[in-house]
Amino acid sequence: MITADVKLMLKKQQYEVVGKHTRVKTCHWTKSDLRGEGGCYKNRFYGINSHQCIQMTPTFTCNNACVFCWRDLRYHTEPAMQDSIDDPDLIVKGTIEAQKKLLSGFGGNKKTSEEKFERAMAPQHVAISLDGEPTLYPRLAELIKEYKEKNFSTFVVSNGLLPERIEKLLEEPPTQLYISVDAPNEELFNIIDRPIIKNAWHRLVKTLSILPELRAKTRTVLRFTLIRGLNMVEPEQWAEIIKMSEPMFVEVKAYMWVGMSRERLEQKNMPLHEEVKEFASEIAKYANYKIIDEHEPSRVVLLMKEDFEGRVMKFG
Repeated sequence: MITADVKLMLKKQQYEVVGKHTRVKTCHWTKSDLRGEGGCYKNRFYGINSHQCIQMTPTFTCNNACVFCWRDLRYHTEPAMQDSIDDPDLIVKGTIEAQKKLLSGFGGNKKTSEEKFERAMAPQHVAISLDGEPTLYPRLAELIKEYKEKNFSTFVVSNGLLPERIEKLLEEPPTQLYISVDAPNEELFNIIDRPIIKNAWHRLVKTLSILPELRAKTRTVLRFTLIRGLNMVEPEQWAEIIKMSEPMFVEVKAYMWVGMSRERLEQKNMPLHEEVKEFASEIAKYANYKIIDEHEPSRVVLLMKEDFEGRVMKFG
């Protein structure tokens, strides 16, 4: 449960708290898109309207303590959610209202597109990826269903440490499922992700083995976060992870030196876009994938095994 002092801190950081454990924060790219300055890479890669996207999490708890995480790990890291949990319908209604509240000030901004602002008041996409591990919320499949019933597209980003919860998504799949992989082997995984549960690497491998089955029901994506000096090694091992999980897409993305991660890492650990692209090319060569797109402002490149018609689904 979010305590009073944590809630005050979140307010200062421009979060809106919904219910007992959900939070919403306006993404930088949502603001940028409203001002006509461009959307995020999800717009370029997948057709998501950044100005209609809610960035939220149904839990602020995570079972990893990743060295590169921008969050304050002192109050985020737990193996499970504590106390009672909110119903999915309360969360969906609350996050929509929170998004409207957070964006309300843009209506009077001269740089804001009136047309986009009007659409932003009727969001159509939710990124369940703000912070925390969404599979720790035990009713995630129901939450996805609630959003889908309101014609939302849903992107879920998970660390994959709860394969039993990932498997449940076969019953109610999101529009797109991301699994974050931050190391090519168990040794580096324990150094970088610093899991607080037992058998974490083997749990992640189990999740990766489930992805081929999920691909029949949703778009599956691996997200590799590259940290210069730590994990930009062994491209053939990264490729083996791709071969195991057979994702539709792979996003190879730079670690960004922001937030509390600056207390754990140095600015030099943040690779340049060209370095990301070069290492992604090495991975692609071993995995028999290819680079099909890139978004330099986000320092991310997109890999795919084969290009196919209709890979981008338009929303909004």
